[in-house]
Amino acid sequence: MKIFIDTGKIEEIRQAYSSGIVDGVTTNPSLIKKAIEGSKGVSLREYIIEILKIAKGTPVSLEVIGTSYEEMVEEAKKIYEVFNPVAGNVYVKIPVNPVMQEDDGNIFDGIKAIKTLSGEGIPINCTLVFTPEQALLAAKAGASFVSPFAGRIDDLIRQKNNKEFEKTDYFPAWGLEDEYSEDDNGIVSGIDLVSQCVEIFNIYDLQAEVLASSVRNARQAREAALAGSDIATLPFVVIKELLNHPKTAEGMRDFTADIVKEYSDILKK
Repeated sequence: MKIFIDTGKIEEIRQAYSSGIVDGVTTNPSLIKKAIEGSKGVSLREYIIEILKIAKGTPVSLEVIGTSYEEMVEEAKKIYEVFNPVAGNVYVKIPVNPVMQEDDGNIFDGIKAIKTLSGEGIPINCTLVFTPEQALLAAKAGASFVSPFAGRIDDLIRQKNNKEFEKTDYFPAWGLEDEYSEDDNGIVSGIDLVSQCVEIFNIYDLQAEVLASSVRNARQAREAALAGSDIATLPFVVIKELLNHPKTAEGMRDFTADIVKEYSDILKK
C-alpha cells in the first residue's frame, strides 16, 4: 500500500519524505492557509510550489473550490496550467457530487467534470466519496484516485448510535457489536467502505486506485492495507504512530544497556 501524507505543513512533508517511505501528498486550501499563517512574505502560490518541489516524482493533490461543472473544469485547468509545470506531479481534487443539498440540480456536475478533465489528460483525485456506488461512478468517469472517507463514516455511525467519541478513537472495522446498532446503508465502518470499494474495483478490473482518506490512527491504516486499499493518506502524527510500540522502545533501552565496550570501541574507530 502506498502512503500519502495529508497535510499543508511543509516541514511535515519534508520530514516524511526524508524517511523514504512516502509516496505522495494530499492537501487543500484550508490546510495550506493554516500552515502559512504567521509566515512573513510567503505567498500561497510560492508555498504550493515548494510542496510540489519536495514531492517531485510523486502525486500532489490540489483542490478546486467551485461547485458547478463549469467552475470546477475552469479551476482544474488553471491549477494544472499554473502548478503542473513545476514538477509534473499535480492531481486535481474534484468532489464526486458538489451539491449542498441532496436534491440540488447539479448532482451530475462532479462526475461530468471528472469525465471532461480526465479526457483531457488531467489526473483526478475524486474526493468526498462515502459509498461504494459513488466510487464506482467516479472510476467509470475516469478518476485516477477515488477517495473514500473512512474516518467520517465512523463518525457518522457513532453519531447514529449516540456514541460519545474522540475523532482519533479506534472504531472497529467490523462495526459496532450492539444488537440493534445502526449502520450506514449496509456500511458498518469506514474500513468496510474501503473494503467494498476495493472489491468492486477488483471485480470489474477498474483502473482507478482506492485512496483511503480520513484515516485517524495507525490501526485504521493497517486495516486499510489489509482491505487491499492501493493508497492511504495519513496525517503526519499517524505516520509517526505507525512506527511506535512500547516494546520497541523497551528493547532499545535493553540493547543499549547491554552494549559491550570492546565492540563499541571497534565501531567508533
